[in-house]
Amino acid sequence: MSTPNPAANPTPTSNPPPHAPPARPRNNGARRLGLGLLALVVVLGLVGYAFYWFGHARYFESTDDAYVNGDVVQVSSEQAGTVLAVHVDDTQPVMAGAALVDLDPADAKVAMSNAEAELARTVRQVRGLYAQDAQLRAQIDQRESALRTAESDLTRRQGLLDDGAISGEELSHARDNVTSMRAAVAAAREQLAQTVAQTQGTRIDNHPQVLAAAAAVRNAALALHRTHLVAPVSGVVAKRNVQVGQRIAAGTPLLAVVPLDDVWIDANFKEGQLARMRAGQAATVDTDVYGGKVEFHGHLVGFGAGSGSAFALLPAQNASGNWIKIVQRVPVRVLLDPQELKSHPLRIGLSARVSVDLRDSSSGQVTGIVRNTAQPVQISAGDDPEVESQIARIIAENSGPNAGA
Repeated sequence: MSTPNPAANPTPTSNPPPHAPPARPRNNGARRLGLGLLALVVVLGLVGYAFYWFGHARYFESTDDAYVNGDVVQVSSEQAGTVLAVHVDDTQPVMAGAALVDLDPADAKVAMSNAEAELARTVRQVRGLYAQDAQLRAQIDQRESALRTAESDLTRRQGLLDDGAISGEELSHARDNVTSMRAAVAAAREQLAQTVAQTQGTRIDNHPQVLAAAAAVRNAALALHRTHLVAPVSGVVAKRNVQVGQRIAAGTPLLAVVPLDDVWIDANFKEGQLARMRAGQAATVDTDVYGGKVEFHGHLVGFGAGSGSAFALLPAQNASGNWIKIVQRVPVRVLLDPQELKSHPLRIGLSARVSVDLRDSSSGQVTGIVRNTAQPVQISAGDDPEVESQIARIIAENSGPNAGA
C-alpha cells in the first residue's frame, strides 16, 4: 500500500476575505456647515463694521486719557501775623466773601491810628504854609515901606551934606540903612517865593503832603483789612494747613478754595488724532465716578501749546543715538455744560472718557477760553468808602475855617 504524498495532492484552502473600506465620519457635513456659518458671520461682521466706520465712527475721536481739572485758588496772607481764628475746614463749601481766617489785628490798629494822627498833623502843617504866605506878604509890604523911608531920608541927608549941616559919617550910616532895607526886602521876597512854590495851585485837601499822608492812611487800612481773610470765590475748601495760634509769614499758603461749578476736562489725545479737531466741536464725556450712567456734554475750547513731555520738569533728550519714537499726547480742553455740572458735580482729578464729534470743521484750532462763571472782583481797602469818608473827615476837621485856595 502506498502512502499518499501531501505535496502531490495539496489540500484546497479558502481565499482570505478582502479588507473593508474605512467608514466615513458622520459629522463631516456638520463641520462644513459650521465653518460656513462662521465665515458668513465674519463677513457680515466686517461688512457691518465697514458701514459703521464709514457712516459714523470715522467722524469721532476718543480717548480715556482724560481727567477733570479746575482752578485751585490759593488763599495766603499778605502780611505776617498770629492766627486768631479759622472758620472753615476741608470739604466745607463756602460762598465768595465768607470769612476764612482771622489774624491778630492789634499791630494793624496801632498803625492805623498812627497814620490818622500823621494825616491830621500834616493838614495843620500845610494849613500853616497858607497862613505863612499871607504873613510874608504883609512883611514884604512893611519892609518896602521902611525901604522907601530910608531912601527918602538918604536923599534929604545928601542935600544937607552940601550945606554942611550933617557930617559924612551920618550920611554913610543913612546909605548903610538903605542897603540893609533892600536886603531885608529881597530876603522876604525869596521866602515868599519858597512858600508860594509849596502852595501855588493847590488846596489843603489836594496838597502833595496831605495826599501822601492820606495814602499812608489807606495803606494802614489795607493792612488792617488783610487781617480778615475771606473766600475770593465760591467753592469747596481744600488743602487747609493753618491752625489757631500759628505765627505765619507774609505769603504763607493757608488753604485753597476750589470752584467746582467751573471745572473742565483736559483730554490728552494722541498727535495723530488732532488733524481734524477744531475748537467748538461737540464732545461727550463719561466719568468713572458715575459709572457711565451720566453723560456730560460740552465743546472743545482750546489746544495745549505743546505735548506733555515738552513742559515736563525733565524734557526728553531726543538728539541722541538711542532714540525711540514715542507717540506724544497733547492736552485738549473741553468745557462742560454748567447745568449738567450743577446736577452732577465733579471733583478735580477724576478720570473720564472723551469722544469728540469731528463733523464741524468751521473754526480753527486756536480760540479764547470762555469760562462758565465770571470770577468775582473784590473791593480793596483802598476803594473802601468808609476809609475815604474817614480821610475826608480828618482833613475837614484840621483845615480850619479858612482853607487855602
